[in-house]
Amino acid sequence: MNEFLAQAWVQKLIDWWFMSRERLEDMPWPLWEEWLSRFVFYYPLLMAYVWMIGGIIYYLRWERRPHNLFSDLPELSEFPMVSILVPCYNEGENVRETIDYLLQQDYPNYEIIAVNDGSKDNTLAILCELAKQHERLRVVNLASNQGKAVGLRTAALLANSEYLIGIDGDALLAPNATAWMVKHFLDDPHVGAVTGNPRIRNRSTLLGKIQVGEFSAIVGMIKRAQRAYGHVFTVSGVIAGFRKTALHEVGYWSPDMVTEDIDISWKMQLAGWRIRFEPNALCWVLMPETVKGLWKQRSRWAQGGVEVLLRYFTRLWRWRARGMWPLYLECLVSLSWAFLVVGMLASAPLEWLAAKQPAEALEDLSPHWTSMLLCVTCLIQFWVSLAIDSIYEKRSGSNAQHYYWMIWYPVVYWLINVGTTINGCIKALRKKKGQRAVWVTLDRGLRQK
Repeated sequence: MNEFLAQAWVQKLIDWWFMSRERLEDMPWPLWEEWLSRFVFYYPLLMAYVWMIGGIIYYLRWERRPHNLFSDLPELSEFPMVSILVPCYNEGENVRETIDYLLQQDYPNYEIIAVNDGSKDNTLAILCELAKQHERLRVVNLASNQGKAVGLRTAALLANSEYLIGIDGDALLAPNATAWMVKHFLDDPHVGAVTGNPRIRNRSTLLGKIQVGEFSAIVGMIKRAQRAYGHVFTVSGVIAGFRKTALHEVGYWSPDMVTEDIDISWKMQLAGWRIRFEPNALCWVLMPETVKGLWKQRSRWAQGGVEVLLRYFTRLWRWRARGMWPLYLECLVSLSWAFLVVGMLASAPLEWLAAKQPAEALEDLSPHWTSMLLCVTCLIQFWVSLAIDSIYEKRSGSNAQHYYWMIWYPVVYWLINVGTTINGCIKALRKKKGQRAVWVTLDRGLRQK
């Protein structure tokens, strides 16, 4: 019912857009074109400064404390039982290393529950072999591919603890990550989830190197800013901690949502639970290093975001959900921006052929002050993020040389993200109600030996 109302609302927006466009056509075209051009340019510029200011606020308020920066482990009053959940699908090449890292956790009281979700390779055999060698590891086998949400829910229901940490079957969790995440649950009983700090393992290609800087300068900065402003759009699907009581209250993960991490984040926050960001909870992940793999991944992320906007539209009208209004509005504006960018890119060649003279076209390609402002803003954002994130870069074995490749970010990623946003939005609107979201084969990039 919620999806139907939200889709009807989207259709009304589209109708309103065309009616407004007819009125705007009566306006002098240069003015109408100028307004759109300014929005397309200034919106990402504005958000860059919003994220930077929020990131700095987070750093000054929570992150610069000496015990955060110079201590490998936090001080805990107790060490409650923790269950680490590892849903796996065709992870034969990676799961052994993943379990090895989990067995090195610098935490005295934990168990590991690995769920083989209908893998077609030797994942189950490897997990069973490791379970015989290590008492901490329990293995659950699902006969068919049920999807990550079902795998996580199955493991959570079988867990013997109140505190859960979910990671992917190809991720490597830092030894001190469990302790840092547990600290948030012990300090605040209203915390329902804690998102960790993913770092990129594979850096062999241009796309891989750009993602190293992206996860620090963009993803890490945005999570810090959202935490400073009150609400987080999503926990990291590859590394997140949960309070089982909160999961049970909201009905666990939804099996029909493409991105279970975004969905559970909104469910929890709409129910009144808080989400925290823990930069010390490092987790190394594999990411796509081909344009095709990156397109599929980002399209899935975009689709999941739109699905959440559609599903929880009616629940946002409640007064208790007012804290989520700015986040929802920002998502809608971002979608509008992407559609406008595509529209302007599609119409520009036609206008150029119809009206432009060669000399005017060449003049438009010359540098302008707006281009310089954008470049300076990018440099400032990368510098701020590097200054804040430098200690975690050292811990993760990285260094500042990868930030050099971020010069390609606006060219490579903005165009890809705009396209995947449109593609994901269309997929979300066309998706059948209740359709199960199952595992798909992912591009894991090129691993350095």
